[in-house]
Amino acid sequence: MKNHDFKMTEFILMGVTDRPELQAPLFGVFLLIYLGTVVGNLGMIILTKIDSHLQTPMYFFLRHLAITDLGYSTVIAPKMLVNFVAEKNTISYNWCATQLASFEVFIISELFILSAMAYDRYVAICKPLLYTVIMSDRVCLVLVAIPYLYSIFVALLVTFEIFILSFCRSNVIRHFYCDSLPLLSIVCSDTSEIEFIILLFSALNLLSSLLIVLVSYMFILVTILRMNSAEGRSKAFTTCGSHLTVVVVFYGTLLFMYLQPKSSHSFETDKMASVFYTLVIPILNPLIYSLRNKEVKGALKRVVENRCKIPI
Repeated sequence: MKNHDFKMTEFILMGVTDRPELQAPLFGVFLLIYLGTVVGNLGMIILTKIDSHLQTPMYFFLRHLAITDLGYSTVIAPKMLVNFVAEKNTISYNWCATQLASFEVFIISELFILSAMAYDRYVAICKPLLYTVIMSDRVCLVLVAIPYLYSIFVALLVTFEIFILSFCRSNVIRHFYCDSLPLLSIVCSDTSEIEFIILLFSALNLLSSLLIVLVSYMFILVTILRMNSAEGRSKAFTTCGSHLTVVVVFYGTLLFMYLQPKSSHSFETDKMASVFYTLVIPILNPLIYSLRNKEVKGALKRVVENRCKIPI
């Protein structure tokens, strides 16, 4: 039933599960995951900032990848953890809008930062003699500034379009955070326009950034196959390995989540996918780059050794 005079002041989040016996174990697991995310990504941000060997475009982009990972996991995880122990899982109207907009900013930014990282690897492998010229400090700043500005525009547009709609008296969101599709399911007014906007930008963001990644790696693969040195090919593959792993995991999850028709959506399935990309991926990224990257491990070793030399 429509009631345009009804003023929504808060929403109730159903959470990850409605089974009481799972609340405490899941709280412990997700708390550990979030703490690992904070330590791993903050460590990556600090390490790539202070170590002189990591002052290259590749690690500049990696630092911003860590910022976006830490950003969207922090937008989601603390509130989710509180809801595991709170008697009533509520979120205010304004904070719900803020959470949606902030999450959109970080998740869209990450898409295009990953594509900027793919372009960086393309220049490093396919045009090594021109690398420092093409990937100048100014170019790197532009390649991260544009995604941030664009993502802010899209996030504000989508959030505004959703929150000017009329919500029903049922304020229960079948999710553990304020996401666009669960919010639309409790809207009373016509949602066809905002659904089209969300689908359009989701497809545009995912497919355009993925196209940059695929084209970059197509040229990289051709260049690697033309190399005469087996050692050179191995080094090139190693250089791209971490980024490719992150791309496959991240894009695979998002494509599954957002490019389904509305009729095919199951909130329970979407919820599990959301847990994966909002909580698990942000902790995986620093692990992938630290475990597979000799330069990062070397930088961490130098920092630890220098710390141990400081007299107490």
